[in-house]
This record gives sequence, structure tokens and C-alpha cells, in this order.
Amino acid sequence: MNSYQRKITAALLIATFLSAIEGTIISTAMPTIVKKLGGMELISWVFAVYLLTSAVTTPIFGKLADLFGRKKVFMVGTSLFLLGSILCGLSQSMMQLIWFRALQGIGAGAVVPITFTIIGDIFTFEQRAKVQGLFSSIWGIAGIFGPLVGGFFVDYVSWHWIFFINVPFGLISIWIIGKNLIEKIEKRERKIDYGGAVTFTIGTTALLYALLSGGNEFAWNSTIIYLLFAVAVLFLLIFFLIQIRHPEPMIPIQLFRYREVLVANLTAFLASGILIGITAYLPLWIQGVLLKGATFSGLILMPMSIGWPIGATIGSRLLIRFGPKPISLMGVFLLTVGTFSLTTISISTPSWVILFIIFVIGLGFGLSMTTFTIVVQSAVDWNLRGVATSSNTFLRTLGQTLGVALLGTFLNQHIGHVGGQAPPAVLSIGLHGVFVILAGLAVLSFLVTFLIPNHKPDHYQSKVS
Repeated sequence: MNSYQRKITAALLIATFLSAIEGTIISTAMPTIVKKLGGMELISWVFAVYLLTSAVTTPIFGKLADLFGRKKVFMVGTSLFLLGSILCGLSQSMMQLIWFRALQGIGAGAVVPITFTIIGDIFTFEQRAKVQGLFSSIWGIAGIFGPLVGGFFVDYVSWHWIFFINVPFGLISIWIIGKNLIEKIEKRERKIDYGGAVTFTIGTTALLYALLSGGNEFAWNSTIIYLLFAVAVLFLLIFFLIQIRHPEPMIPIQLFRYREVLVANLTAFLASGILIGITAYLPLWIQGVLLKGATFSGLILMPMSIGWPIGATIGSRLLIRFGPKPISLMGVFLLTVGTFSLTTISISTPSWVILFIIFVIGLGFGLSMTTFTIVVQSAVDWNLRGVATSSNTFLRTLGQTLGVALLGTFLNQHIGHVGGQAPPAVLSIGLHGVFVILAGLAVLSFLVTFLIPNHKPDHYQSKVS
């Protein structure tokens, strides 16, 4: 890694850490925020609206990065993220916090995919594999230290600082990228796909809002949910027709002619459903079935934050030698073994066994998800790399959204009839069904992964810049 690459990497590591820690640091602070601002009934939307706006804007920013360069889009996205952070810290009500989290999510829709895109631009395939392992480690570190940092600010400073702390580090990242990132952009007239951006935003927002609010704010068979799904289908169909005809479409249909992109994105979509299922419902098993405390239920997921970066580091090095197919298969196989093991746990299962299972699952995620990102980036040329990377990020978010909606509906059908707090025995049966579904998704992911082309590493070297 030369001096230029080290400077850019340092800036991207800072931006990645800010994005990664945002989810875990706010989780710790939310009970205190609710006490100060009120609005307990709105707490889920503090998380959901961030997920919604980041998902919708990710492909749009990815295409803009291909049209106008990574530097401009990264700086605009990070600036929006920081503005949203400042406003979140200044919030005086829960509704204000939700609106400002939406702005923060818009910025995150640029920061995460553009960061990975820049990595794909400035490193060769061999270097890219190693660096992606490093960035995956940042997500693991954020998962471990996020709750600790959030707890420190809440206990000793103020909850406002979980947002304000983003500002100085974000400004440093913007300054380094603005000063050092070198891009050679072809000067020509750009035909921006405004129709595609508008129809995609409306259609995807309607779809995600229906998935996030169905079974919560509105019944699944309510008129508003049917209307939202109808709007989503209509506008996404119009969006597809626009993409076929536009000279510079927001999401080029040709992107999915690359088998690597299609298979890697589909598998990442399925695996993301598994990820949200484990992070959302395993703590519920710990607290609702085993009757352990909230602290222990948080610690039970920590092995995933350890196994993921280890898997990413090992996988990125093996990828250089063996190519993506065997490494991704190894990762999804471990994911399958881990999820099947979850279906066997019971009240008498020792805690260390659950911890080991979660470590294996984290190892599988690290080996597979990092490989999928590298495959998507390396299969296409520069002019498609931004939208290819953002498509992978978007489908991961969509997978999590669909996963939490469908699994939540399934669980509610099994425990909803008891009313109030479900007894441990009833909750145990419902959660066992959730774990069986996750195992089924893992098997499907494993089968799909076999479709990844068995290219050797030198096949991707020509796609460096």
C-alpha cells in the first residue's frame, strides 16, 4: 500500500466506522432518549426511518458516483450525514429525532456504498481482497465498542453526544478525500435519469414502508397496506420500463447480465434475512425463554462481531489464491451449519454452546459477505462499479427489511393469541419456528452460491480501473 492509498484508506476507515457504530451506539442510548423526549410508541421508527432512507438513496448515489465521480458524491453524502447528526443531537422531541434520522440515513446511503466503490477503484484485485477484510474488521470493532461508547456518553456526558461525536471525525474524512482523491472523469454531456430516480424512490419507499409498518401500525389485510403494495408495484414497473429505454439508466439492466453480480446479490439478499433474524430474535430467546437479563442478551451476539472480521480477514487472503467460489461456499456452509445448530437449542442448552454457534455464524458471514462485495466490484468496469456496489448494499438492506417483516409476522401468529407478554413455553415454540426458517434460508443461500462462476483470481485483474 503506497502513501496515496494509505491516506484514502484512513479517510474511508473513519467514514466506515462512523456508519458502522451508528446502529449500535444509539441502541444503548434509546432508553435514556425516550425518558427525555417521550414518544415510546415511536421508538421503532428511530431505527426504521434510517433503514428506509438509506436503502432508497443507495442506488441513486451509486449511479451519481458513476456519472460525476466518487469524490463529489462522497463529500455530499458525508456532509448530509453530519448535518443529520447535528440536528439529531439538537432534537427536542421524538418526532424531530425521527425526521433528522431520516436525513442522516440519506447521507448514509452515499457513505457506505461509495466507500466500498473507492476501494474498488484504487486497489488491484489482490489488494482489494486484503483491504476489504480490514474494513470488515471495522464493522466488527464497531459492533463490540458501540454499546460501550453509547453507555459512556449516556452515563457520563449526555445522550446528545452520541450524535455530535460524528462531526469532527466526519470533517476529517471529508478533508482527506477532498484533498487527496484523484479521479479521471470523462468530460461529456450527462443524461441524468430523473424519471428513474423519482419512480424508484416512490416505489421503494412504498414497499419498505408497507413492510416496516405491516403488522405494527397497520394490519396486513388493511386497505392502507394493500394501497402501499399497489403503489410499489406500479411505480417499480414504470421504473423498470424507464431503465430499458434510458441511455444512462439509474440501474442498468445490463448489470444483471453479469452472473457474478446476479448470484452474489441474490445470496447477499438471502443472507441478510438470516442476519436480521439472528440479531432481532436470539436476544428475545435469551430474555423471554431463558429469562436472562438485557446485558447478557447483548453479550450473546458479541461472538458474531468477533467471528465476522476473523472470517473476512481469512477469506480475503484465501480469495487471492483460490478465487471467490470456494471461499463463498465455505462461508455459506458455515452459516448453514450455524443456523441449523440454532434449531437444536433448548432451555437446557449451556450458554457457551450458543456463544460458539454465534461465533461460527459470524465466521460464515465474514467469509461470504466480504467475498460477495469483492466479486460484485471486480466483475464490472469503472463506469458500472458504483451502481454495482450500491446494488449489493441495497439488496442487503432490502433482505433485512423483508426478513424482519416476515419473521415478525410468523412469530406474531404463534404468540399473538396469548395476549401481553408471551409465556416462555409459547415463545420458545414460536422462536424455534423462526430458527427453522433461518436454516431454510441458509440452505437456499448455499444452493444459490453454487451458481457463482468458478473464475480464477487473474480473471478479475483487468477490472481494476
